[in-house]
Amino acid sequence: MSTTTTPTPPGPLAKRPSTLKAATLPRWTPVAVALGSAAAAVAIGAGAGLDSRVQWGLIAALLYLVASHVIAVTVEGARQAKDRLATSMVWVMFLLAVVPLASLIFETVQRGIKVFDIYFLTHSMGVVADDEPGGGIYHAIIGTAEQVLLASVIAVPIGLLTAIYLVEYGRGKLSKVVTFFVDVMTGIPSIVAGLFVLSFWILILGFDSSGWAGAMALAILMMPVVVRSTEEMLKLVPNELREASLALGVPKWRTILKVVLPTAIGGITTGVMLSVARIAGETAPVLLLVWVNPLINTNPFEGSQASLPLYIYQQYAAGNDAAYDRAWAAALALIGFIMILNLAARGIARWKAPKTGR
Repeated sequence: MSTTTTPTPPGPLAKRPSTLKAATLPRWTPVAVALGSAAAAVAIGAGAGLDSRVQWGLIAALLYLVASHVIAVTVEGARQAKDRLATSMVWVMFLLAVVPLASLIFETVQRGIKVFDIYFLTHSMGVVADDEPGGGIYHAIIGTAEQVLLASVIAVPIGLLTAIYLVEYGRGKLSKVVTFFVDVMTGIPSIVAGLFVLSFWILILGFDSSGWAGAMALAILMMPVVVRSTEEMLKLVPNELREASLALGVPKWRTILKVVLPTAIGGITTGVMLSVARIAGETAPVLLLVWVNPLINTNPFEGSQASLPLYIYQQYAAGNDAAYDRAWAAALALIGFIMILNLAARGIARWKAPKTGR
């Protein structure tokens, strides 16, 4: 009995090297291109007599995009060059967004730290003129905290219940009308909300200026943000959770209360904090409805009050060095106030978020 064997290919053919691997740039190439673009931008800016560092930065960004694309096309090919160009554009846009924010925070801290101390936080401007050193923001902190708290007490329940209606119950014409007016309210300027409360609460009903009047205007600005953010968070809750709860015979209102809201509590809290951050810096409604008070007023329902945004505007308008220092320090305090609220919101969201098992 004979056997046949298949001849093996020649040795050189069997050991032929693969040519499918394309050339790639080293991992340090983006850093090197960025440094080279920055150096070239500095040389071009200095040679052209450009004094603005912003112009130097824009030139560096443009050179970085062009150089990255040209080098990638030369070494890696057109297809990979498109990917690198998109990545480079993402990084450039990120830096263009972060650099102004970092510059703003740095400038505020640098200028505001001069008079930012315990005395500044625990005293008011009752016996200090705007052109004199000293004084503080204690009265403005009280006013801002009370006005924001009252606005939140008004806006958060209304906004939360409206979002629950739109997501869980709204199916007819009423939901479309509510959605339309929420969209309209989102774009209302703050001065319009202030004028509305001014005409109705003060001119028609005859009440005086107070922190409560300002809080009502701030609540108008806060409500659409709460509705929109809560609505989006409720839509992200999987329908399977609702169906499982309803299949066990749990009423719908209890499903919303015990299943839907705890699942979305993190996003809802974040949206509320975003709305608080917006109204905490509003000046126009406070100027119209709360007015200016250099003294401490802890009663938001009677008499004018101060607030941090209005205090900053008033001190900067005074036009002297002492007032400028107080304005920057108050701006630093306002940033710290918003930061503390956001940190507290993150803590509450993490605490109330549903626990996930293994």
